[in-house]
Amino acid sequence: MHIETLTFSDWGKALPATGFEWSHTPETLRVLDRHAKDVCLYGGYKGQQLVGLLPAVVRTELFATAIISPPPGFGIPQMGPILMPTSPKQRKREIVNKEFTQAILETVAAHDPCTLFGVSCSTTYTDPRPYLWAGFDVESRFTYQLALRSTTPKRVLQSFSREARRGVHNAEEAGITVSQGGIEDARAVYDAHRTRRNEQGDNYPVSWEYTRDLVETLGDRIRVYVAETAAGAFLSGITVVYSNDKGYFFQGGTRTERNGNANELLHWRIIEDILTDPELGSIDRYDLGNANLEPLAHYKSKYDAEPVPHYLIKSGKLMDIVQKAYEIIAY
Repeated sequence: MHIETLTFSDWGKALPATGFEWSHTPETLRVLDRHAKDVCLYGGYKGQQLVGLLPAVVRTELFATAIISPPPGFGIPQMGPILMPTSPKQRKREIVNKEFTQAILETVAAHDPCTLFGVSCSTTYTDPRPYLWAGFDVESRFTYQLALRSTTPKRVLQSFSREARRGVHNAEEAGITVSQGGIEDARAVYDAHRTRRNEQGDNYPVSWEYTRDLVETLGDRIRVYVAETAAGAFLSGITVVYSNDKGYFFQGGTRTERNGNANELLHWRIIEDILTDPELGSIDRYDLGNANLEPLAHYKSKYDAEPVPHYLIKSGKLMDIVQKAYEIIAY
């Protein structure tokens, strides 16, 4: 196994048809490189066959080098490695995983005491044991995903809790409408999201410049949904990003005293479009995001989504400090 650094063009050609995150797309990685800087794209080869991919931000500050995938402060919860074994047999898949992991760790000098390594893996990367065996900390995290393959809008709506169904109905009865918007609407969604997070003491780190770049660059891989009153006043909105097979909640959905059930209707329209819009025909899951905090879990579970695990890999407790420091450096 040997590791090569790929160009953005080569990376796009190397991606499999499915099984990767929106953060793995070359469009997203180009945006990230413009704002986080220092994006490196690693490809693992067995002979001439590409079998593994890992994007990361590689940053050297003072006497330490941090390899982080994804970097904090950019609204990306998952990134990490992609495996592309050529055999479906479990043993051979495990060998590819182990050899690719070992080659990556050696390439980035991850065991060096001056190297800090942190990866938040996608839900499709289900076997982090090679990192555990190599001495890294592995922790589980959860995201909520709603499976939408081979179903209908009626069945999905019926699967919602009574509270969620009532919220959708009440919003429609109140004359709230949902439509897709452009850059100005994306700014309204961003401002509402940032204001709410800051009110909660979270100090939301994602910048508008980065968000705008995503909206302008991702094309069909991003949509801005806006909920308005019958008079056209902004109530709420959600920005959704897409991989080849999943839609992801990115920003918005903030609850205020005046927006009523707008968010229930927003999520429902997003789900309806995934089920009925031919342009989204390959999308079969909707990822509602963070399922680790109890209040969020209580809200998101009413859409009948399931908690799906993914893994956080890091080189030790010092990595927590570096992640905080990296946010300060980036902003």
